[in-house]
Amino acid sequence: MKVLMFGWEFPPHISGGLGTACLGLTKALSGFQDVKLTFVVPKVWGDEDHSKITLIGADQVPVICKQIQFADYESKVTYYELNSGLVPYLGTSEFDELNSENVLGKDRLVEVQPDGKFSFMGDYGPNLFQEIQNYALVAGVLASELDFDVIHVHDWMTFPAGITASRISGKPLVVHIHSTEFDRSGTQVNPAICTIEKEGLEVADQIISVSNFTRNRIIHNYHIQPEKIKAVYNAVEQVDPEEKSGWERDAARKTVTFLGRLTRQKGPGYFLDAANLVLQKMKDVRFVMAGKGDLREAMIRRVAELNISQYFDFPGFVQDSEISSLFRKSDVFVMPSVSEPFGIVALEAMQAGVPLVISKQSGVSEVLENALKVDYWDTHKMADAISSLLINPEIAGKLIKNGKLEVDKLTWTVSASKVRELYKRLIDERSIPM
Repeated sequence: MKVLMFGWEFPPHISGGLGTACLGLTKALSGFQDVKLTFVVPKVWGDEDHSKITLIGADQVPVICKQIQFADYESKVTYYELNSGLVPYLGTSEFDELNSENVLGKDRLVEVQPDGKFSFMGDYGPNLFQEIQNYALVAGVLASELDFDVIHVHDWMTFPAGITASRISGKPLVVHIHSTEFDRSGTQVNPAICTIEKEGLEVADQIISVSNFTRNRIIHNYHIQPEKIKAVYNAVEQVDPEEKSGWERDAARKTVTFLGRLTRQKGPGYFLDAANLVLQKMKDVRFVMAGKGDLREAMIRRVAELNISQYFDFPGFVQDSEISSLFRKSDVFVMPSVSEPFGIVALEAMQAGVPLVISKQSGVSEVLENALKVDYWDTHKMADAISSLLINPEIAGKLIKNGKLEVDKLTWTVSASKVRELYKRLIDERSIPM
């Protein structure tokens, strides 16, 4: 079976767990002899590992004067180059209007490079909505030129591309939800993003959620039929045994680590409050808050206000190559997320032999037994859990030993096999004569 997959990031150019999950899943899927995978990203940088998949950058696909035939309409849409810098980038409201407008049968003017290609930043910058629209146009070109059996898209940025490709090709669409807007933003959701998410979920032939936690959120917030959603848990890349054996704690000082985006969703403020409670009982400990995000400056100010700056480090964004070093120095890992669809980083910490304190409001808590689980808002229990792991080596050692055995069973091959079965069912259903 041939899979056309759309993503927004691919290692090493990632901002979080989405890119990590895409790499793990695609590598595992490519291990099946009957699966051939083409993965599309906005921009290819040249240092990605695509030895087992075909990796296409949308910025390398010319769109000048391409005619796109929609499978369910007779008319065509022709895209022309406009050699003018006066075409404004669409704002959120304009994107919504365009997204819902029937433009079939009309010529649309879009801005492209002299060689007929779009320029993509490939990130989450101020032109994100424009790039999502352009990405969907490229998807239309690819859908009309490539041979594939099923379309698989990851998170809302790629939903318009997947919908376009499905309408043009008539192939089934799989929508993979790693995080919803309600997870990222709580009650302050962006209505434009919610509109895109809802349309993708409604149009999809199959929805994959990364946990039952996320599955329930989709049902509750978007009123999608439960039978349409299948939970397939994320996993972790398996580590070479020799590398794993080299992971040892830095015995000089106890270290408690937070690693993630410093945003409301990830709960850094609760980590800070729990740390302050721990420091009221013991001083021979330091806290590392690794990551970047819109709350970073607020966290630094809050630490200063509490007069505990000498116990805190803020190293900023940590590259993949540096994560193992960070875990080697960690005695406890804390994931206090307010709403965490899964949480691959918890598996990575467990694999490195770090005992965990994780929030009950996370998908990964559904699959891990050897971790201490607390409600994100209960900072007193969080502080007690951290302290118990720091002062009781027997408890920490048991979690480390059993956790390593547990995490070794959570492989991407298991997850990929479930996704492959979903592909097969959808393809078989489409091949049955109506």
